[in-house]
Amino acid sequence: MDLVYGLVWLLTVLLEGISGQGVYAPPTVRIVHSGLACNIEEERYSERVYTIREGETLELTCLVTGHPRPQIRWTKTAGSASDRFQDSSVFNETLRITNIQRHQGGRYYCKAENGLGSPAIKSIRVDVYYLDDPVVTVHQSIGEAKEQFYYERTVFLRCVANSNPPVRYSWRRGQEVLLQGSDKGVEIYEPFFTQGETKILKLKNLRPQDYANYSCIASVRNVCNIPDKMVSFRLSNKTASPSIKLLVDDPIVVNPGEAITLVCVTTGGEPTPSLTWVRSFGTLPEKIVLNGGTLTIPAITSDDAGTYSCIANNNVGNPAKKSTNIIVRALKKGRFWITPDPYHKDDNIQIGREVKISCQVEAVPSEELTFSWFKNGRPLRSSERMVITQTDPDVSPGTTNLDIIDLKFTDFGTYTCVASLKGGGISDISIDVNISSSTVPPNLTVPQEKSPLVTREGDTIELQCQVTGKPKPIILWSRADKEVAMPDGTMQMESYDGTLRIVNVSREMSGMYRCQTSQYNGFNVKPREALVQLIVQYPPAVEPAFLEIRQGQDRSVTMSCRVLRAYPIRVLTYEWRLGNKLLRTGQFDSQEYTEYPLKSLSNENYGVYNCSIINEAGAGRCSFLVTGKAYAPEFYYDTYNPVWQNRHRVYSYSLQWTQMNPDAVDRIVAYRLGIRQAGQQRWWEQEIKINGNIQKGELITYNLTELIKPEAYEVRLTPLTKFGEGDSTIRVIKYTAPVNPHLREFHCGFEDGNICLFTQDDTDNFDWTKQSTATRNTKYTPNTGPSADRSGSKEGFYMYIETSRPRLEGEKARLLSPVFSIAPKNPYGPTNSAYCFSFFYHMYGQHIGVLNVYLRLKGQTTIENPLWSSSGNKGQRWNEAHVNIYPITSFQLIFEGIRGPGIEGDIAIDDVSIAEGECAKQDLPTKNSVDGAVGILVHIWLFPVIILISILSPRR
Repeated sequence: MDLVYGLVWLLTVLLEGISGQGVYAPPTVRIVHSGLACNIEEERYSERVYTIREGETLELTCLVTGHPRPQIRWTKTAGSASDRFQDSSVFNETLRITNIQRHQGGRYYCKAENGLGSPAIKSIRVDVYYLDDPVVTVHQSIGEAKEQFYYERTVFLRCVANSNPPVRYSWRRGQEVLLQGSDKGVEIYEPFFTQGETKILKLKNLRPQDYANYSCIASVRNVCNIPDKMVSFRLSNKTASPSIKLLVDDPIVVNPGEAITLVCVTTGGEPTPSLTWVRSFGTLPEKIVLNGGTLTIPAITSDDAGTYSCIANNNVGNPAKKSTNIIVRALKKGRFWITPDPYHKDDNIQIGREVKISCQVEAVPSEELTFSWFKNGRPLRSSERMVITQTDPDVSPGTTNLDIIDLKFTDFGTYTCVASLKGGGISDISIDVNISSSTVPPNLTVPQEKSPLVTREGDTIELQCQVTGKPKPIILWSRADKEVAMPDGTMQMESYDGTLRIVNVSREMSGMYRCQTSQYNGFNVKPREALVQLIVQYPPAVEPAFLEIRQGQDRSVTMSCRVLRAYPIRVLTYEWRLGNKLLRTGQFDSQEYTEYPLKSLSNENYGVYNCSIINEAGAGRCSFLVTGKAYAPEFYYDTYNPVWQNRHRVYSYSLQWTQMNPDAVDRIVAYRLGIRQAGQQRWWEQEIKINGNIQKGELITYNLTELIKPEAYEVRLTPLTKFGEGDSTIRVIKYTAPVNPHLREFHCGFEDGNICLFTQDDTDNFDWTKQSTATRNTKYTPNTGPSADRSGSKEGFYMYIETSRPRLEGEKARLLSPVFSIAPKNPYGPTNSAYCFSFFYHMYGQHIGVLNVYLRLKGQTTIENPLWSSSGNKGQRWNEAHVNIYPITSFQLIFEGIRGPGIEGDIAIDDVSIAEGECAKQDLPTKNSVDGAVGILVHIWLFPVIILISILSPRR
């Protein structure tokens, strides 16, 4: 069957009608929603609220108008005081969040902009509803905390549940519902400071009957179908808060690599407490093994150190907590420095003066750290001339000093400080310091050829400072000309050999670098420093990187390539190429750009031109695409209702587009239209002739007919000039059921399952029925009702009132249209919007009653304005009515069918349409027929439908 329809479509050759006008327009935007909403408050004075249950899928769609097609961006604010935009944004029409969580609620903004006027912005507040499981905790009054709950004690049962919207609580004792005042020994209240988040059940002076099962029920009144949740607690004379004991030492000092086990046991509590382990900072290591209250850490490392706590909780009183600190032994980073006699300005060490040797390490735990001193391998003890101090309060911890007073020639030698931990198991750190006549302070120099240092962007470079002296200290590198970080992100980098290696050098790394001696592993004297200049060469940065030039034959074009920045800037050369063909070379003098003109374009001149601007570091390239192709057309997406559903199996589509820069190359004489069913390979093609010149912004329209429901189609449009084909544009058109956009055009033939969002009125006596002649049983009422739908199809659908029994005379059936939001007002146009409302009606039978149409304006839910009315037998035919309406706000239309005196009184309606603008004069009657109606009453006979299969002349 689909093949037959496809052939029919092909044979009709796509009836065309081309018309246009200037359509460049600033954007408008509207937010619609789909998915599982609990409640949508469409209209509030201050905001729109979309309510959704946690875990469901949020789907918001941004409907935009405007031409060119606006760019769309979704953003969200969390609703905080600062109301700052979050970093996340979405750049397509539909925002979809699966499994939405409570923190994702807030205000969502859709912003559309196309460069014309101000951006259009709409927002909607998303409220995420949830209800967590309630938690009951039990407390005694202050000062009465005992191990057990005795008589004549006051007990509080506190119930807490996180929710949105606010939760309501109820209490039960067993099956008995507890209410305030129902029991003198019971009081129910909410603490003032909790703002309704907590409900407390107070048991005053415990009685025997108070020992029972208590239940707290949390409810959000079934909003979003969230069920109530309940938690129970049994109160007895054994109820007691938890107590625990840790079967470990505090602190625990271990060596790395060992396994450690922490044991926590409960010593009291009813009901039996649950045990959990936490770590003071950070999460528990992934490698831990938990078994009840026992925690095991295998192969412990320094990263596993910290405070571990065991927490016992049974919701009675406060949780019990016991902690222990785990310390993992470590020795690292051994350093030394030599301090000459501080009472003399000379930085050298000399015979007869004092010299101090300092050693420093990082130790955990610091109290286990011990130092031993050796001279030439022999143990050294503190004496009057060799003073050893284990710690120095003036420097950082973990430091030992050896003061040699009145240095003698016999004191020269190798001094060794050895750091160790008393607990053992950790390798000692040994630091050797040589004191001799050759021990001299450092000096820094930069090799002559190493500054300035020239390199290219992306290379690897080594900056060098030569250090002399004995011993050689650690060298610190930093930026000297600006307060910025070094390549590794730190402000200083250490080097043991005076070399700074930089990988992948960038132009930002150009400048002066300072190298200076540190006190570590050398003399503790005023730092020596030197400067190294780094020059980073980089190829020219040019513009434009790429430019497309469209120009017809015999016209002129000039291409220009400009230098923005380069280093070095001297000896800049350029070369122009077309493909691989060299066109021109040269050298820059004082100018910053180079040009290449084409005086008269021909086919041989079309192609890609590259201009390379070259220095010692490389080349920058400008590329130009010179083409004689016409620009691609731009489809116009603001066709207000492009789908006409006037037949049962097929639909039509009004394809609209504008031409980008229509005069850029040459006059467009035609378009090649290609169309294929989505998923198919073959394109059906035809040409659309164009007469005259296309104006900038002109809207061109072409009607596609005989499209098969509900198939989607790919449409390809290619402009044609005398030079050949231009660039193509492809879009997909889809069949969609009617929606309620800003109203400009609406058509409903009642063919779809949702009957175009029409609904039945709950206040009437019976309903309108969707029917087709093929399925209607006329056995009982053969002399009333349509014999086909409005188009003549027996398979087509319409809406009608069935007046057979048990219907009674005067009973009403009312059908409500969607609520239509009228189009935004044009500030330069008329103040009121006019719409042409039309429909077909069928009133055949000797017992026909009345068909009324009412207009209901927004805010007037109880006041309906009579719009049109007709009564009595109109014959076996469809009639058409046209009425001008002038709504000033959103509106709704109501069809009311009233049953006549007998069963032959079926009334039907079909093809309801609303279009922006007044009805054509020939559609309006010259004389109103009253028929007992109120207001403007119109009905005209339907003209015979004649299908003309012909090719209309193109017109715009």
